[in-house]
Amino acid sequence: MRNFFGGEAQMWRNVWRIGGIEIVLVSGLLLAACQPTVNNAPGTPTTYNDPGTPGPVQGIGIESQDIVSMTDRMMRDMLAEPRLAAQKRPPKIIIDSEYFINESADRIDKNMITDRLRVDLNRVAQGRMVFVGRHYAGMVEHERDLKRKSVVDQGTTAPTPAQMGGDYRLGGRITTLDARNVHAGAASRYNQIVFEMVDLESGEIVWSGIYEFTKSSRDDVVYR
Repeated sequence: MRNFFGGEAQMWRNVWRIGGIEIVLVSGLLLAACQPTVNNAPGTPTTYNDPGTPGPVQGIGIESQDIVSMTDRMMRDMLAEPRLAAQKRPPKIIIDSEYFINESADRIDKNMITDRLRVDLNRVAQGRMVFVGRHYAGMVEHERDLKRKSVVDQGTTAPTPAQMGGDYRLGGRITTLDARNVHAGAASRYNQIVFEMVDLESGEIVWSGIYEFTKSSRDDVVYR
């Protein structure tokens, strides 16, 4: 027989006789149950936001508009430093996150800051600076080894005795100071980001820049 779910049912019939009265109990085992209904209602459509402006989700930490603003300001400041952008022989500069330390309460990928700074500088400097890809040193060393073993040809560039060294390298630190009102659920954070260019022979700091801001919010946002 068919059950009310549309599946097959197997039935059992049990009979008891109590005091001359016959009691019949019929039980069944459903062999197929109905499938649950899935609600495929459409979700919220994706929207694009300008990374240089505050988005719909805001907290007290470093956000996209802060990264855009700080790297733009540091780029302009570095281009105004004569020892970095006004030498007869363009200095060789390393900008990466190796010595850019995050000591703040924020979870942030430091490469987002240093990569944007390097890309913008490389685009705007127009030969006034030479950028060393130290983070690609392993890739370069592997290719140099293949060339010197004649596994591949020399390409179109002339061989060099060694990889390019740097004159200056970026260092810096990200720090924060938090204040919270546990009763009101309010939070405030002072963010300080320091950028410095260091002479790789003498250790002299030839340029420094600082970006700082304070944010307050009723409810904090989790950054990932």
